[in-house]
Amino acid sequence: MKFLEIDLVKINICVDSAEEAIRNAGDLLLKKGLIESSYIESMIHSYQKNGAYFVLAPQIAIPHARPEDGGKQASVSLVTLKKPINFGNKNNDPVKLIFCLGASTSDEHLLLLKRLTALLNNSTNIETLINATSYNDIKNIVKE
Repeated sequence: MKFLEIDLVKINICVDSAEEAIRNAGDLLLKKGLIESSYIESMIHSYQKNGAYFVLAPQIAIPHARPEDGGKQASVSLVTLKKPINFGNKNNDPVKLIFCLGASTSDEHLLLLKRLTALLNNSTNIETLINATSYNDIKNIVKE
């Protein structure tokens, strides 16, 4: 499992759209060979078709696709946005944290969600992620 390792995190990037934010988070997994490019396209297509269902909490989006869409290994990337953007979820917009999940099986997907949920159930962890200016700011909470 590859979970928010240093090369799977980008801090304070600038994007102009939700699609661009999803693509940036997915590209981190793609560059490490953890997903195929089709996985990113599936995430964007799902967003365009189904809306911002994956904006699960204030400021937090967790885009993902089905394992058969090109997931190769259990993995999570994170992109934090310099300027939060709206995804179209009136309850939880604007979004600042985009966690991209990649998985090759449904079981891997559930394990990733469980680990990510444990991290995000702590409001201090969320504040740390939102205010991070470098990977050093978050590395300790990722290892817990």
